[in-house]
Amino acid sequence: MQELEPILQQAMQLIKQHGPGFVMALIVLLAGFWIIGIFNKRFRKFLMKREVEPSLRSFVQTLASITLKILLIISVMGMVGIEMTSFIALLGAAGLAVGLALQGTLQNFAGGVIILILKPFKVGDFITAQGHSGTVREIQVFNTILKTPDNKTIVIPNSPLATGSLINYSAEENRRCDFTFGIGYGDDIDKAKSLLKQLIEADERFHQDPPPQIVVGELGDSSVNIIVRAWVKTSDFWDVFFEYTEKVKKTFDKEGINIPFPQRDVHLYQQQTT
Repeated sequence: MQELEPILQQAMQLIKQHGPGFVMALIVLLAGFWIIGIFNKRFRKFLMKREVEPSLRSFVQTLASITLKILLIISVMGMVGIEMTSFIALLGAAGLAVGLALQGTLQNFAGGVIILILKPFKVGDFITAQGHSGTVREIQVFNTILKTPDNKTIVIPNSPLATGSLINYSAEENRRCDFTFGIGYGDDIDKAKSLLKQLIEADERFHQDPPPQIVVGELGDSSVNIIVRAWVKTSDFWDVFFEYTEKVKKTFDKEGINIPFPQRDVHLYQQQTT
């Protein structure tokens, strides 16, 4: 027993010296895991509310949870007196090396997360971005897949797609159709405008609120250009655009209104040789 007394005394001294720190570290550890659990539940609800893809939702939630737990454990180990400077430096160096090696991939991943959370476009939208136009078929973690009207597949990395400008033609329910029709200088402008208005009123796909706009936009070199602006549903845009253009041509032909086209007079001179 006498041999154990120095050991017990040393143990009691360590408990007195480090006991409160261990208890505090244990309390911080338990409280930290409890707070992380609450954060995970709220973060999961946030991702579900934003309608983030299930696969990405699970990955992001797991990544956030692991990161927070690692930071908590490092903090607790520091509270009990364990030197963490070298470990943190080593962990930082490893993270830097991995980040540099996967720089482009990580940027595309971050871009994919931004797109899936902020939703500047969704599957089925027709967009123009990075010099390409097409319907969004799939939003992946690293790339976005577009399908062009002529059935080509375009793969665009998410990083430039998330940080660059893009046009989403499907974002709004309604879209304005703009037309320009040229008539001859000798034709009746009022008659042409009346015919254009009648064709719009006969097609229920054109909205009357806001009312269509039919005005003379330009006195061109060989024609009086009439501008027509009318609103339609986005889903009807191209059908209306093509059909109305054809109807205007046929109606103008029937009513004797000319649609001028560029003409050139060529004069031939015969040179006599002596």
